[in-house]
Amino acid sequence: MSMPSLPSVMSLSRTRVVFGPGVLDQLGGIARSEGATRVLLVTDPGLVKAGHVDRAVRSLSQAGLPVAVFDGTRENPTTDHVDAGVAAARRANVDFLVGLGGGSAMDCAKGINFLLSNGGQMKDYWGIGKATKPMLPLIAVPTTAGTGSEAQSFALISDPVTHQKMACGDPKAAVRVAILDPDLTRTQPPRVLAASAIDAVSHAVETSATTKRSEVSLTFTREAWTRIERSFERAVQMPEDDAARADMLLGAHLAGAAIEHSMLGAAHACANPLTARFGITHGIAVGVMLPHVIRFNAAKGSNPYAMLSESAETLARRTERFLDVAALPKSLNDLRVPADSLDSLATEAVRQWTARFNPRPVNAAALLALYQEAFR
Repeated sequence: MSMPSLPSVMSLSRTRVVFGPGVLDQLGGIARSEGATRVLLVTDPGLVKAGHVDRAVRSLSQAGLPVAVFDGTRENPTTDHVDAGVAAARRANVDFLVGLGGGSAMDCAKGINFLLSNGGQMKDYWGIGKATKPMLPLIAVPTTAGTGSEAQSFALISDPVTHQKMACGDPKAAVRVAILDPDLTRTQPPRVLAASAIDAVSHAVETSATTKRSEVSLTFTREAWTRIERSFERAVQMPEDDAARADMLLGAHLAGAAIEHSMLGAAHACANPLTARFGITHGIAVGVMLPHVIRFNAAKGSNPYAMLSESAETLARRTERFLDVAALPKSLNDLRVPADSLDSLATEAVRQWTARFNPRPVNAAALLALYQEAFR
């Protein structure tokens, strides 16, 4: 497989994409061209250890930009992580943000941007379009091929007390430039690579069927699925295959762009409480639920996933094949989710924002049935 190139659909995105091996080294020049004078780089300790932060800081410094590093992001960032990042940004008096890492680092950077630019607390921005002031320019540099957060104007930030994930979205929070450097995904641990890849699969699948899909979102979905479906197995089984990893990174970005122009569905509604209650990695949680949701949505004889597969059952089996290839759990029982928690999980899942956009309407009873299927 040759190295993929950017598709023409990118012209529909508000985020400019710089794609290719080694493009992280262009970070400093890009930031300066976007008006940066003092930068906060938001990341996590794993990326510091991998050496990616040093590369990013070097590029920014060579462009004459002072850099403060905030590496306090953790998986599923909470308001506490965002508050700590805001404090770091204020100490450094920054006027520009860079999010370097997986979805958590990029979400944290977006959360910091909301509070730094508009004040208040994260809960003030729960929903869409609640920022009243301009926000700082943000460059996002994903190091995993999964969330597509760099293509979205939403920050997913958890309440540390209730564990509720707050989706805070605003067009002003959109990433100015996404730097997609497939070299950065070489350092993904196998489990992270696998969970991220399944997350990208789930985004392509759910955006193909959501009730908010549009001509634009489906164009992104189609481009995403083409890359993800053809490259998943090689990228997971042969991480040294540079072209396959690059294809997955680009596919994940395109799937993220599809979310930005549409929404998700019941698989994500069910996954979020599993992460909040039991700390199950998001990609693993959504991967377990996805085949069951596909079958549920097609149970009335329709196929809302027709653009991806002539048969919903074939698509469900394909997602199960991906789970096998990635050596990921296929049931809630395997994940040691207590059977007596399913009722309360369903109650939480029906409250998730994405539940209302599922192609087949769901209520707590329907979501309980999905959890029960996934438990077997």
